[in-house]
Amino acid sequence: MTSTEAVHETFNEILMEIKRNTGIYALAIVLRDGLIVASLMPEDLDEETLAAMTATIIKAAETVFTELNKGDVKRIIIEGTHAKIVAVTAGKDFVIVGMANPETSLGIILHSMRKAAEKISQRTI
Repeated sequence: MTSTEAVHETFNEILMEIKRNTGIYALAIVLRDGLIVASLMPEDLDEETLAAMTATIIKAAETVFTELNKGDVKRIIIEGTHAKIVAVTAGKDFVIVGMANPETSLGIILHSMRKAAEKISQRTI
């Protein structure tokens, strides 16, 4: 197994653990430019669209924080009528994004995603 394959396998395991612990139905680890590193998505969701939109949202939030001198973006939470989306930065290169039903506990999601972000930020590719 190559080092890239090992990292990909590790990231998939991290996503499976988040899904088991939270009830999130769509998950991805993406690079800050929107490229997908790993994902667990239902067939009716376009993973590339979610990854690209995540990159756009993160970039917009980073611009706001930079302009206001408020440090680094750690997470973004979007709550809507039919879903909530949570994006958590994982080191300088990665973002974990998850989509869940609106009634899913935000506390459980944030706890699980924060632990996963710590694991990811310790990895090197």
